[in-house]
Amino acid sequence: SGLHNVVGAIQGDLTFEQVSSNGSVKKYALNPKGPRAHVMVRVRGLHMVESHAHVKNSPISAGVFDAYMVAALTAKIQLSRGETPMFYIPKMEHFKEAAWWNSLFAAIERKLNLSSSSLRVTALIETLPASYQVEEMLYELRERALGFNGGRWDKIFSDIKTLRMHENRIMADRSYIDMTRSWMDNYAKNIIKICHKHGAYALGGMSAFTPGKDEATRIEQIKKVEADKAREAQIGHDGCWVSHPFFIKMARDQFKEENQLHRLLENFLDQPDLLPQSDGPKTIEGLRKNIRVGIAYQKGWNEGLGCVAFDNMMEDLATLEISRAQTWQWLHFKVTLDDGTQVTKELVKKIFAEECEKIISEFNGQEKDQWIEAKTMAEETFLMDRLNNFFGDIQQRKAQ
Repeated sequence: SGLHNVVGAIQGDLTFEQVSSNGSVKKYALNPKGPRAHVMVRVRGLHMVESHAHVKNSPISAGVFDAYMVAALTAKIQLSRGETPMFYIPKMEHFKEAAWWNSLFAAIERKLNLSSSSLRVTALIETLPASYQVEEMLYELRERALGFNGGRWDKIFSDIKTLRMHENRIMADRSYIDMTRSWMDNYAKNIIKICHKHGAYALGGMSAFTPGKDEATRIEQIKKVEADKAREAQIGHDGCWVSHPFFIKMARDQFKEENQLHRLLENFLDQPDLLPQSDGPKTIEGLRKNIRVGIAYQKGWNEGLGCVAFDNMMEDLATLEISRAQTWQWLHFKVTLDDGTQVTKELVKKIFAEECEKIISEFNGQEKDQWIEAKTMAEETFLMDRLNNFFGDIQQRKAQ
């Protein structure tokens, strides 16, 4: 279980065995003699429940379960070693949620007889509503906040989801929406300015690239990561994320200082425009990419994976959600693509069938039945009449 893995990571005895489809076994273990990474535990969002723990016959909040159980099992171990118990809070949309999380951690500290503010947090600013309340949220978490992190992929998903019924906010191909777009640049700088104003760290987003399987691809991917991280450092971030350990050194090399808290961005607007623009390409290739991601991620989900390396990208739940939401919005408004093609259910079904065949061919027919099952499930999800808030909720209902 996830809880078992967290405890193992903190104790240093975590192991894992992965059995592939051909029966071969890969074994993984932490190096007991080498340095260990500091553990920061991401709790689940408040929209999720823990079905294995009930109070008065009702499942409890998954986030509450994660925060309490991790603290109860590991906080004193970490504190005895001079380490800081750290948590990562996702999916917040309002400063009152930040206040609630702060009160929860304070209650856990009292319950476990820990000193006040022993439990520290980094919060994700990854929703459109939250991007307008960064300072208010930091204030509510002031007793325990280490900093804020810009969750770029979930932010793009939130942009689409929040404004899904606004025809003038239909967004371009996912590949076009990067941190150089005006509203995304404003979003990142707004977090930096507010965090640094109050002495908190501001972390950049995740580069979703994977190293690839050949040298030419690897060189190209390295250049992309270096450019992305150089830009994050240039505008004032204190640190960043990458999707694969291979890129850690390249990313670190872009940050020349321990932090950039002195960068106050005094000339940046206090109230920047954070709303997405609808300019940019809307192409059949972009739609195909969304559908390929849907099939690949669904297959990974069916196998118990939370992220999937596919087409030289690390597709996680956030990037899947962009693909799902954008396809839904294009379909809802019957968007006319740049080549004159109109997005319809028939077109989406046709592309699902075509891309599934391509993927099966690319994998030399391996796991054909699993790919077809994933295609069927993803197609059903993408073609829902209503845009459900979260993919995980859809899958949970299907499993019941």
